[in-house]
Amino acid sequence: MSGRARRICVFTGSRADYGLLRGLIRALANDPGVNLDIVAAGAHLRADLGSTVAAINDDGFVPAAKIDFVQEADTPVATATALGLATIRLTEAFDRLRPDIVVVLGDRYEALAAAQSAMMLNIPIAHVHGGEATEGLIDEAVRHAISKMAHLHFTAAAPYRARVIQLGEHPDRVFNVGAPGLDNLSDLRLLSRSELSSALGFDCNRFVLVTLHPVTLDRSPPEQALEALVAALDRFPNLAVIATKSNADANGRRLNAVLEARTAQRKGRWLAAASLGQQRYLSALALADAVVGNSSSGIIEAPSLGVPTVNIGERQRGRLRAPSVIDCGSDEGAIWAAIERALSPAFRAIAARRETPYGSGGASLRIAATLKSFPLDEVLFKRFFDLREAAE
Repeated sequence: MSGRARRICVFTGSRADYGLLRGLIRALANDPGVNLDIVAAGAHLRADLGSTVAAINDDGFVPAAKIDFVQEADTPVATATALGLATIRLTEAFDRLRPDIVVVLGDRYEALAAAQSAMMLNIPIAHVHGGEATEGLIDEAVRHAISKMAHLHFTAAAPYRARVIQLGEHPDRVFNVGAPGLDNLSDLRLLSRSELSSALGFDCNRFVLVTLHPVTLDRSPPEQALEALVAALDRFPNLAVIATKSNADANGRRLNAVLEARTAQRKGRWLAAASLGQQRYLSALALADAVVGNSSSGIIEAPSLGVPTVNIGERQRGRLRAPSVIDCGSDEGAIWAAIERALSPAFRAIAARRETPYGSGGASLRIAATLKSFPLDEVLFKRFFDLREAAE
């Protein structure tokens, strides 16, 4: 590898992982010792999901490949079909690009497809945000499956590093770097309240930021929790609502259709968007009276901004919590009580301490440095790291 730049390919399948990878992509792009390829896929290319590939272009990056595989139907069968198509088309892209290493983040089916494709082509895989737990989702299995395919691991907290090692990955290849999404909080200029109001054409004086995704292992109708959330928020007439729509999960479009209908009925007090973009979303996150729903941003980014989180249902069960996160059930009464508590002066004082288990930033540069320097000659060969043997 000496004497030439290392070719690193970063895969992104939606607004969710791109926002977390943005700082890493920038660090790699600015390094003369790296040739960077970005593969943008899935939800990025869908107009109904915000056409978020535009955000990549706006940041000054041109994807080396754009891979579409999202299906029109909103069912588990359609998601499984998309997984198969993604694997085929990503294999073709990686075979053409021939990177030295492929970077994937998280636990979505798109990332699984990217990891499978790279693995079968004998391309080393770096996995970001492994070792976590989201027990209400199929993503739980996907994340750990990617960890077993991957050769380098970048975790967001020490307990997650320990869990990846427990899966049999060698400690020398597992790096606890913190959450890369926190880098955006310092790298981006966040908008003031008046700037955000102007950018959205919406009064942002007092509002909650809402994102509710389907809970893929829950057999209850996905609209049930959203209707309960709407009813609970109606009990706070002095609060506006800024809502971002669901990603391309099974039943996500069903949730989005309901959200659009309820927003139309509450015009002037509710705003719903497929995507706000990183600057507007993080600005809204910082200015909100509370973050409500089941997005990971309420678990990871919101505590670092001193904003209370109401985390609804089982989607994020198992993730490390800051003291500023309130867990509640998915019925109207439980959601109302949790929001009431989150808005109280006493709880806002707790959130203002900005305690978090996910580090204090700088993860992107730490990941970039390791991706550039870690020896890859023998990295494809993995021996299961047995904790019992290590203890002897």
